[in-house]
Amino acid sequence: MVKTSEGKIYDMASINARNTPQKESVPLITLDDVKLDLESGAGKVNILKGINLEICAGDSVSIVGPSGAGKTSLLMVIAGIEAISSGKILVSNNDLTNLSEDQLARFRRDNVGIVFQAFRLIPNMTALENVALPLEMAGEKHAFSQARKGLELVNLSDRETHYPDQLSGGEQQRIAIARAFVKKPKILLADEPTGNLDEKTGEATINLLFDLQASYGATLILITHDQHLAKKCSRTLSMLDGLLTVSYTHLTLPTNREV
Repeated sequence: MVKTSEGKIYDMASINARNTPQKESVPLITLDDVKLDLESGAGKVNILKGINLEICAGDSVSIVGPSGAGKTSLLMVIAGIEAISSGKILVSNNDLTNLSEDQLARFRRDNVGIVFQAFRLIPNMTALENVALPLEMAGEKHAFSQARKGLELVNLSDRETHYPDQLSGGEQQRIAIARAFVKKPKILLADEPTGNLDEKTGEATINLLFDLQASYGATLILITHDQHLAKKCSRTLSMLDGLLTVSYTHLTLPTNREV
């Protein structure tokens, strides 16, 4: 139950039931009892403790929680970068638990784009070369012409010959976003994409990210500590100590009538 400033009380379960769209599509991403254990100097550490999750194509999902909760590790197993200890992961009809390293690399190349907090641009490559890199690695014949289109999408065509250290933080993140989208991935994973940006630049960057996600119909999974940013997604998952603890859909409460 939620009580508004006007004294009205709303049943959130009832509201969610009426406002949550009924999706009939098969989930694009399914995690079934996923566990991740890593060895440390102190012994085995349980990072993920049995994650069950379904995400449909085109969804935007934010993940919030304290540092060390396992949020980034969850992204890494969905991307096929970190091998799980047990459970099952199905992503875009691929059973990641049964793929070889070469197959996982092809899966990431064809399906996944990643945006990191620290930008992770190659310092001795120009903006254009950074955006073209995943296309070149995939053997695309027209990598640089496609990369130029990517720079146009993020309004940085005039920076194509600049190196990362010649760009502002906001410009570097926009280059990273262009690189993530240049192969039109089905899935975009964003790990604190505004964490190194000031508020104004961060807002502009995240608006760009959501605009491109909508344009391409990509499925977005976003890690953030910013509750305002989290609410821009259609759904938020709370994570604590390696477990998903709460899932809720964002909606606007009615203001002129009783529920």
